[in-house]
Amino acid sequence: MKRRFVPVFLLLVAAFALPGTSTPTRAEESHTLRIASLAPAGSSWMKILNAWNKTLQEKTDGKLKMRFYPGGSQGDERDFVRKMRVGQLDGGVVTMTGMSLLIPAMNVLVLPGLLPTYEQLDRVRGKMAPEFEAMFAKENMRLVGWGDAGKTRLFSAQPIKSPNDIKAMRPWVWKDDPIFVEFYQVIGASAVRLGVPEVYPALQTRMVDVISSSALTAVALQWYTRVKYMTAHNSAIIAGGTMMRKDKYDELAPELREAFDSTAARAHELLNKVIRRDDEKAYQVVLKKGIEAVEAGDAQAAWDAADKKVRDKLTGRMFSKSLVNAVTEAAKP
Repeated sequence: MKRRFVPVFLLLVAAFALPGTSTPTRAEESHTLRIASLAPAGSSWMKILNAWNKTLQEKTDGKLKMRFYPGGSQGDERDFVRKMRVGQLDGGVVTMTGMSLLIPAMNVLVLPGLLPTYEQLDRVRGKMAPEFEAMFAKENMRLVGWGDAGKTRLFSAQPIKSPNDIKAMRPWVWKDDPIFVEFYQVIGASAVRLGVPEVYPALQTRMVDVISSSALTAVALQWYTRVKYMTAHNSAIIAGGTMMRKDKYDELAPELREAFDSTAARAHELLNKVIRRDDEKAYQVVLKKGIEAVEAGDAQAAWDAADKKVRDKLTGRMFSKSLVNAVTEAAKP
């Protein structure tokens, strides 16, 4: 038995000593992060995300890369969140609707009338970054970076000057968007709840004739081809960003995390710059295509009153009064 054991033992030692047979270290392991988005392939969002992936692979010699699933191929944002929780996805590029499925209080950033300008939104996200990041960490998520999708407007088949005009229409509401669900309840309109992929067919059949969207999103998803009017004013910014599972991030080697963080920061800085520029361009494009921008004029007071009522009804139910106050204060120059 001893004579048999010694040669076998020596063979095992020799095998583990051969080049290429050792267990790779944490730094040598390769990782692929699976990240979903509703952004269509070829859109401004996906062009920047793909460029980010290319830069990340170059910086890590291929040890870390991302596999993006664009165009809602992984479902709606609710599906993204569910798949992230069970480990089928590692991250998602989402709007605040997706983020709020994890952290309802994040909806404070898209309350109508609270942060209608990019400058206000940027100040709040910059000053309150530690607080927001802590909220994600409690859900085993990491906030990778902020991203926007343009200014929120209402696009419609008939002109909308006052909130009262919507009562006779069939507005679409994203079924997971509590802000517009509340808004339409406040003004007494009967909203049709649908997922994002269902909107275009619903516009074709006139199941809905009012949609909330940015000009850029309306162009990217071809929604603008089914409407004739849009509100000239915007009530908020369609805010969002990229989030990923914190445990997935933590398992990366330190040098891979550093590469990921640095390239992510640059990508999201560029993303916001490009999206804001392209949303303004898209606004001008749809005007040239014949869509009429409707000014609120003397009806602005009615919009302000409806927005305030929505904020008041959700405060204390979805987020604390202290958080609303903190956001209001942080928005100041």
